[in-house]
Amino acid sequence: MFNYNKLWKLLIDRKMLKKDLMQKGSITSATMAKMGKGLPVSMEVLGRICEVLNCNIGDIVDYIGDEES
Repeated sequence: MFNYNKLWKLLIDRKMLKKDLMQKGSITSATMAKMGKGLPVSMEVLGRICEVLNCNIGDIVDYIGDEES
């Protein structure tokens, strides 16, 4: 399972809405829904998010193994 809480906090800190990220990063609503549920998304999408936010993947997502959830 993945945890995108860092991404949501980063958006808040930068006063950005999810729809702003979707527009700037060409991200679909289906992909945003996946992230909201902690599901994996492609590295391409994560790369576009990092480019928009000028950050690294570790700044937006954590992997949580089955034994931790």
